[in-house]
Amino acid sequence: MIFLTAVSLAMDAFAVSVTNGITVADIRPRHGVKMGLYFGTFQFVMPLVGYVLGSGLREYIEAFDHWIAFGLLALIGGNMIRESLTGDGETAEPRTAKEALNAKVLTLQAIATSIDALAVGVSFSLLPDVDMWLSCSVIGAVAFIFGFAGAMMGKRIGGLLKDKAELAGGIVLCIIGIKILIEHLFF
Repeated sequence: MIFLTAVSLAMDAFAVSVTNGITVADIRPRHGVKMGLYFGTFQFVMPLVGYVLGSGLREYIEAFDHWIAFGLLALIGGNMIRESLTGDGETAEPRTAKEALNAKVLTLQAIATSIDALAVGVSFSLLPDVDMWLSCSVIGAVAFIFGFAGAMMGKRIGGLLKDKAELAGGIVLCIIGIKILIEHLFF
């Protein structure tokens, strides 16, 4: 059960990592490791935070977590779309890893994709006999693997998209944000 939960939580991180792999011109395996570490760390910590907050705050967290994730992804994705469309008709220069994968950007992406893990941690606080350290370790490890794999997959896809990579990446991030919002509002 924990593994399936981990995989479902890591899917958004995977999609964002693919997007980063597509849009970053000079992406290397070390950048995939960096993304994996950010996503894995946040996916590890957020369920712990949710567990500590416990069921008393569950309704408050669930009332706005999807709005935060949506807002962050829409902001990042919208900025990528805007940057891809500016330049007087010229193709925008591909983003470098230094500018696109800095601590601020990766932290925002990791927060946006791990807010669901916070809610899972709150859910865990309601279950008897949950080994939080094991659960969080599995969730973090799966997110790390998916983050790295997504970056490397995105690198391959990016070569196919060429000058439309940043536009496609921005659209994907916005779609992920909308998906999170719709899931929480309607399902």
